[in-house]
Amino acid sequence: MSVKVLVVDDSGFFRRRLTEIFSSDAGLEVVGTASNGREAIEQALLLKPDVITMDYEMPLMDGISAVRQIMQRCPTPVLMFSSLTCEGARVTLDALDAGAVDYLPKSFEDISRNPEKVKQLLCEKVKDIARSNRRLSAFSGTAALSSGFAATARTGAPLAPARRTDSALAASSLCAAPRRRAYRLVTIGTSTGGPVALQQVLTRLPENFPAPLILVQHMPATFTKAFAERLDKLCRIEVREAADGDHLRPGLALLAPGGKQLMLDGRGVVRILPGDERLNYKPSVDITFGSAAKVFQDKVLAIVLTGMGADGREGARLLKACGSQVWAQDEASCVIYGMPMAIVKANLHDAIYSLDDIGQRLADACQ
Repeated sequence: MSVKVLVVDDSGFFRRRLTEIFSSDAGLEVVGTASNGREAIEQALLLKPDVITMDYEMPLMDGISAVRQIMQRCPTPVLMFSSLTCEGARVTLDALDAGAVDYLPKSFEDISRNPEKVKQLLCEKVKDIARSNRRLSAFSGTAALSSGFAATARTGAPLAPARRTDSALAASSLCAAPRRRAYRLVTIGTSTGGPVALQQVLTRLPENFPAPLILVQHMPATFTKAFAERLDKLCRIEVREAADGDHLRPGLALLAPGGKQLMLDGRGVVRILPGDERLNYKPSVDITFGSAAKVFQDKVLAIVLTGMGADGREGARLLKACGSQVWAQDEASCVIYGMPMAIVKANLHDAIYSLDDIGQRLADACQ
């Protein structure tokens, strides 16, 4: 059965080109197009697509406003197109807060220069999003939850938990409370769905959180600085983009810069290295996890959150061999159950927790 796609863009050229790309794949079917946010909502309600591709800048109603209404009225996976600029980063993060599942850079040049590569990437991305087990009805309150973080996180006021599915509760209840240990480092790896997931985890941590954190999110270089700044505003701990020579300290979360690799030297000092073209991911969770295992041995707590692929599995294997702990996000609360599934299938996990629980369990485990 084909994946039904709704293409939304104010550019006639882009609508036609995307329609051509998706129509050339036997597994995809373009069921409609729209040139603005209002049309997108109408078409989403009428056509019931499996996936919507959404532009941001459009007349009558922008993409973010459209996403918010779609998530309220007919929750549907949305793939945003964003420019690789500072403004593009801000808009993308806003769209993810509004409920979009993932994003891709919007580049007319890439479509013209590398049509086959772009076609493959787009079609695979749409199919992965359509195959995701995301229960959108349970996540449609994401935007409201996210906006509430800004007002409460710094003050320490309790945060209202997101709605949870029965399967999420069941999975979480199977895991005992985490054993408290004197971790020297907490490192978290994630991809698709990660920005919102990281936000939900980190805003649960107290200002006096006793361990340093390293965050690895698959994200372009122009996005990571804006993302770190956003997290810093929402969290009680300090969050910033990592720089070469940074020292780890309790209550500081360092986000690996996009397009680079983050490693730790023998003294535990952060080293930012050029992204190796032989590696699929820049930054790579495997690289950071493996480096942490070498430096801190059994004193690491690694957490793998939602994301496509298996990045983090081999790094987790090294951590487990050293005696460190590895947690995985449960399937029911993942946007894409790829990276955590790789950990679980390889039997590298010490615990599986719902996204709603991870932040509090992390705070408890590191007291």
